[in-house]
Amino acid sequence: MKTEIEKVLTMVQEGKIDTEKGSELIQVLKEKENTTSVKPVNLPASYSEKTLKIRVVSAESDNVNVNLPIKLVKLVLAAGHNIASKIPQSEQYVKDINIDLILEAIDHELDGKIVDVKSANGDTVSVVIE
Repeated sequence: MKTEIEKVLTMVQEGKIDTEKGSELIQVLKEKENTTSVKPVNLPASYSEKTLKIRVVSAESDNVNVNLPIKLVKLVLAAGHNIASKIPQSEQYVKDINIDLILEAIDHELDGKIVDVKSANGDTVSVVIE
């Protein structure tokens, strides 16, 4: 299944599918694996049902809203940050996001706002788990 997820992430990176479709495909792959094998879940059920929300509000109205189920975050976080950092329009917004901090917050089941960046020109980036 790992190679299948890598293929989906590659398709997202190459622009063949958007991130929402990629997220759906990965979710289907994860559900398929869960029905064919029994694995212990690392996160308590209530926390694993939460959502990581990334919001970018630009002074120039180039706004971005990303919602990811916490179950998928660890799988796609690094890949998504890597993709966004290579897109000229979004590079400036993600360069200061500390991915390790977000992963640590997830490992410790942190709720609420974990990243809040405000630039001098009015752009804001926030990452929230709720």
